[in-house]
Amino acid sequence: MPQTGTRFTVDVDGQDAETFAVVSFHLVQSYSSLFTLDIHVASSNIRLNARDLLEQTVILTIWQGSTPQRHIKGLTARLERGEYDGRIMHYHLRVYPPFWRSSLRQNFRHFQQQDIESIIQRLLDDNRVTDTSFLLGLAHPEREFCVQYGETDYEFLCRLLSEEGIFFYEEHAREGTNQLLIFADKAFYLPEAFTIPFNPQPRPTATACISHFSHCAQIRPAYVVSKDYTFKFPDWPGRFRHDADELNGQRNQYEVMDYPGRFKDEQHGRDFPRYRMEGLRNDAETATGRSNSARLWPGTRFTLTDHPADDLNRDWQVVASELHGEQPQAVPGSNASGTTLTNMFQAIPANKTWRPAPQPKPKVDGPQPAVVTGPEGEEIFCDEYGRVRVKFLWDRYHAADQDSSCWIQVSQPWAGAGYGHLAIPRVGQEVIVDFLNGNPDQPIIMGRAYNFNNYTPGSLPGTKTQMTIRSQTYKGEGFNELRFEDAKGREEVYVHAEKDMNHVINNDRTSLTKRHSVDKVQGNSAVLVDENQVMQIAGTQNTSIGGDYVLSVGNHFTDGYRNMNLTAFQDGAAQTLKRLAFSAGAHGIVSGVGNMTTFIQGSRMEHINLTDTTSVTGAKIINTGAMFSISAGTSLNLLSSGNSKEICGGTKIVQATERIEMHVGNTSVTLTNDGLIEFTGVKVIINGSDEVLIKSPKVNIKEK
Repeated sequence: MPQTGTRFTVDVDGQDAETFAVVSFHLVQSYSSLFTLDIHVASSNIRLNARDLLEQTVILTIWQGSTPQRHIKGLTARLERGEYDGRIMHYHLRVYPPFWRSSLRQNFRHFQQQDIESIIQRLLDDNRVTDTSFLLGLAHPEREFCVQYGETDYEFLCRLLSEEGIFFYEEHAREGTNQLLIFADKAFYLPEAFTIPFNPQPRPTATACISHFSHCAQIRPAYVVSKDYTFKFPDWPGRFRHDADELNGQRNQYEVMDYPGRFKDEQHGRDFPRYRMEGLRNDAETATGRSNSARLWPGTRFTLTDHPADDLNRDWQVVASELHGEQPQAVPGSNASGTTLTNMFQAIPANKTWRPAPQPKPKVDGPQPAVVTGPEGEEIFCDEYGRVRVKFLWDRYHAADQDSSCWIQVSQPWAGAGYGHLAIPRVGQEVIVDFLNGNPDQPIIMGRAYNFNNYTPGSLPGTKTQMTIRSQTYKGEGFNELRFEDAKGREEVYVHAEKDMNHVINNDRTSLTKRHSVDKVQGNSAVLVDENQVMQIAGTQNTSIGGDYVLSVGNHFTDGYRNMNLTAFQDGAAQTLKRLAFSAGAHGIVSGVGNMTTFIQGSRMEHINLTDTTSVTGAKIINTGAMFSISAGTSLNLLSSGNSKEICGGTKIVQATERIEMHVGNTSVTLTNDGLIEFTGVKVIINGSDEVLIKSPKVNIKEK
């Protein structure tokens, strides 16, 4: 016999179709929320328990005669065994959609360079939610870094959807039991409207109608202004405004300021205020109604007819509903009769897109530690802004490598336009990460910390009086260091350069050492002075040169002293000059106020390219322990303004290649290489105290 009227049935996986009789049910649904279906069933099987029913698929079917009007499918999340009358056990089932499972999973994780659809799909896959559909027509750009921070998967997803202006609902199939979880960002994608009349006095057996319909308009915010900042474009205004499309006569002065706006690009900057504005005006114009139709659920559109207020006879969109059904006669042996179905719903104009309200965003309580990461074998890994990547301690999904997180800014003690302080945290170092405005999507490194693997320089607490800045050679074992020792009596500033050290001073430099100063150069040393150099020594200066000493003067050279000693040692002691050379490019002057003594224990050689003139105001004495030799390339002149005396202890030889001449007044003696000896004088006297001997083959004596 065919069924007539309205009735309800329920099927539970693992149980026979006749196991349960539906006594009543209550279904609550709205956009962007999980539906809740409470079913009161009766069964002659009194032994069913949680193992039989929890996590099982449940399908509630609403029939009109033998035609199914609607199927609601979910899973049993709660079981309550109620009263027992000796024959029948009453059960109460709480049913949720499969997506409800996501509300039981709380997690910490992050997503990088992914758009909203990719993130949603990952969450759905993790929770084994199938039968979904994305109806997205608006732009939803990738997010650089998106963090689920201590939220359930459901809370995280709802928060992202609200930011992106996406609503979701369950679409129930009229034929078959298929049920889709729909994600949409425009009302355009909703199904076509079906017609339903207004009938304030329906009969129990009347066709589907709306028996009560009320309309409400109210004042809501008129526009939203949103502001945010990104360090990549610090001069970017980052300010966007969106005004309501239809104010229905209200004033436009009601502003909502939103900061921070949670956007870093133009697209999100334009869209987020729009979604926020439309969400704030979800209830600017609403309608509530009561119907006996099961087809009015969130995500459906209907055309109202026959309402006495003609302006209400138009297309509407259901955004929430409460469906309640009673079937008391379903209990075996019950004398009750009469099946009832009541649908209380809320609607908005059909062409308006409903937006979810902003969801609370988790705030990080405070800074937390993390470890700097990078590619294998790399010690310093950063981008052009000096940002680094880290491995968060709560991250279970990413390896500690170059993709462990987004690029994270590093706070520096000083940051100017091309100047300031810069120290890049290195791979493996522990850093302290804080979050701007407590937002987990915006980490920033505020400090660094030593740990068991990374000890401090020095050896604490023994070196506790030292303040140290020490680097480490990139891919090496060396280091550069600046250290301050503050121990009383041992105060010190220590500088260590692993390789080169360069100083550039654009103006003056003054150095004051109140006690001793020692400079030790193990290689070469050069001092280049473009202008003048003055060195003043109040005491003694000792200069020891192991090799050559060359002094080159481009113009005049003046050396003033009271007493000057120059000592050259051939070999041996600490103060050794193997060669001593003075070089003057033009004029050189060595001047002494007092005495000057030169000691040379080896040989001495002077080489002068031009003329050498020695002027001695007093006497000049030259003593040689052995031979004294003077060699002249052309002429040799000896001039004495007074007397000249020459004493030879042994033999004296005077030899000339051509001639020898001696002159005193009008007297001369000439010797030539042809054998001539000529004496010329006014008077010539030859005295021989013993004998005068003249031997010649021929002797001529002539008288003038």
